[in-house]
Amino acid sequence: MNLLTLVFFVAGMVALVVGAELLVRGSAHLAAAVGVSPLVIGLTVVAYGTSSPELAVSVQASWLGQADLALGNVVGSNILNVLLILGASALIIPLTVARQLLWLDVPLMVVLSVLTLLFGLDGRIDRVDGAVFVVILIVYTVFLIRKSRREVAAERAADPEANPASGSQGSGAVVSDLILIVVGLGLLVLGSRWLVQGAVALATAWGVSELLIGLTVVAVGTSLPEVATTLAAAFRGQRDIAVGNVVGSCTFNIISVLGLSSLVSRAGIPVSPQALQFDIPVMIGVAVACLPVFYTGGTVSRWEGALFLGYYVAYTVYLILHATDNGALPMFRHAMLWFVIPLTALTLAAHAWHYLRRSRAGAFGSA
Repeated sequence: MNLLTLVFFVAGMVALVVGAELLVRGSAHLAAAVGVSPLVIGLTVVAYGTSSPELAVSVQASWLGQADLALGNVVGSNILNVLLILGASALIIPLTVARQLLWLDVPLMVVLSVLTLLFGLDGRIDRVDGAVFVVILIVYTVFLIRKSRREVAAERAADPEANPASGSQGSGAVVSDLILIVVGLGLLVLGSRWLVQGAVALATAWGVSELLIGLTVVAVGTSLPEVATTLAAAFRGQRDIAVGNVVGSCTFNIISVLGLSSLVSRAGIPVSPQALQFDIPVMIGVAVACLPVFYTGGTVSRWEGALFLGYYVAYTVYLILHATDNGALPMFRHAMLWFVIPLTALTLAAHAWHYLRRSRAGAFGSA
């Protein structure tokens, strides 16, 4: 490994972050102008924009024949989005969870995560599987936008003064937003090429698999826009965008990033036994964990954020122990499987049951 490799790797990360920021800023302005709610902006425009580094890197990796990197990038980014980004944001300020997330978006994220496992059972995610994901992407996005526009239009009709009409942007503002989008896309393409080249060189130099590099280094690098956007939204009190960005990014990573990458790859995306037995199940478990956490009180509290962060640390430790073939790995694995995870599941279940009973008691009391 030489200095030029590190320069390309770091330059790629910087270009991805700057490109995603420009893309998100321009896209969010345009979306707001056509009358889309903050939650849907978070689930679609902001989520898709901040996930564009994952898309650029994974498609580029698949095209160049490094499909393991593409899968690791998606799975690692989804785990990081929920455990690290959502956890850190909830520590800053408890996050509000919209009802739509509970009945539509999080269940869809769980289903797509399970579908990834099922598609990969034969050892690869092929072009047919990718086409299924892309169709789901189109249907889901159109549904969200149409539903949101109907709701926003109804709110404006009920209270025109509180909700000024959209489309007030002048042509100059629209042109500037389009310029931001084009420049952002250009930086994403350039940054993804540099990052993939640097990541492959790092994997070769360190003697580790492209899957591991994708799960860790590349996943963190391509998730920097989600980190910046979600934390900024949490600081500003824009909680719908903060939570919507995380959930939307996880959904987009599967149906768009994985879908398009498998379409581009000539032989599809290979799914290793390690990914099938551990990494993808962890992604599914993380998605499922959002349901009881989001359900209780309609918020992600600080202690739940700390719980997510703790699990991300444990996941990273496991990856390091596994990559280095450390002797402590069996003990760590058994402690997590037979003590930490069951205890957490019981705690979340008890918390959800307590909340349900309290809600029912309150409903009967007010009847």
